Amino acid sequence: MEEKEFDYINMIPFIDVMLVLLTIVLMTSTFVVGGIIPIELPRVVAEHEKAMKSHIVEIDNAGIIYYQGKKITLPVLREKVLSIPRDTSFLIRADKNIPLQNFVEVIDVIKTTGFQKISLQTEHVIK
Repeated sequence: MEEKEFDYINMIPFIDVMLVLLTIVLMTSTFVVGGIIPIELPRVVAEHEKAMKSHIVEIDNAGIIYYQGKKITLPVLREKVLSIPRDTSFLIRADKNIPLQNFVEVIDVIKTTGFQKISLQTEHVIK
């Protein structure tokens, strides 16, 4: 029996595999975007505007401060924000279980150095 040569290549299985791979990539990329530092955000009912390009200050549940993803102290935070233009906005992501004093100290450092655009990130709860 003689083998018959292919006249065409069936592309449907190839396209199916590529769509599955694309779905996997898109699903895993949303987990990466969420952030590396584990913070349980406080919740609000109303929606708020999303902050535009901001410098991010995070406070985890142990009270450790992170600036742009790097662990720092309050005096170092003060030094870093002094070198930034005053029209820069800040986004503060603080764990809901931290003492209020830790949060107030971070806000104080940012406000006393002359910044006006400060946002607090929260989770939106749908009722």
